Amino acid sequence: MLRGVSLELPPGALVRIEGGNGGGKSTLLRLVAGIDTPTEGRVDGRPRRTAYVPERFPAALPLTAVSYLTHLGRVHGLGRTVAARRAEHWMDRFGAAGHARTPMAELSKGTSQKVAVAQALLAEPDLLVLDEAWTGLDAAARAELDLAVAERTASGATVVFVDHDPGRLAGAPDAHHRVEGAALVPVPRSGPAGPRVRIRAAGTPGGPLPPGLDGRPGPDGAVVLTVDGARSDEVLRVLLTARPPWHVRAVEELP
Repeated sequence: MLRGVSLELPPGALVRIEGGNGGGKSTLLRLVAGIDTPTEGRVDGRPRRTAYVPERFPAALPLTAVSYLTHLGRVHGLGRTVAARRAEHWMDRFGAAGHARTPMAELSKGTSQKVAVAQALLAEPDLLVLDEAWTGLDAAARAELDLAVAERTASGATVVFVDHDPGRLAGAPDAHHRVEGAALVPVPRSGPAGPRVRIRAAGTPGGPLPPGLDGRPGPDGAVVLTVDGARSDEVLRVLLTARPPWHVRAVEELP
């Protein structure tokens, strides 16, 4: 049970929620995602494109993995062709392409979790809610989910997550809260602000930066981006995985 919870989720924010077992973290995430409704108070401004990865995924469904993902894409409003293409794309990114046509009931726990994460990402949600989504994934898939989170926030989406690993996305969250005694309390940042990093990158002539990134024109047609050091790796990944990719000319830590 939660009482007196107030939480603002601005666009592009990465928000971590922590707390003890049974303290209400999953309840809070289900409220944020719109799976549950509060008995008192209200949740305003939830984006239409909201996606959720539950702590326990119901994998025993009478569909193959790719059929399930395509169906979920259709539920999110995607055309069948687009939904099928994105389903294949995310299965491939998480290293599960070989199981695309395996019945859901026959998937291993790890592969089922990859499907659970893929279904949340394929519609490019504006609000992504992850409840222990990394649990059960192999190291490569965990890293891929880290990258996907960076891509969503860089595009302006909000990501709210719970994870048992205190090092998960360490240094990256814009806000950090703890569920404690049925209330939600902010966790202050520890230590001084980290360094800033300047990135010089060049794309196709006249091409825009990937969504969610801000920069200013620099010499020789480059664009200069100044970001927190803790998030520089995420920004670099977004630039390098853009289509077409950007060429990173220099990375410099500022004094």
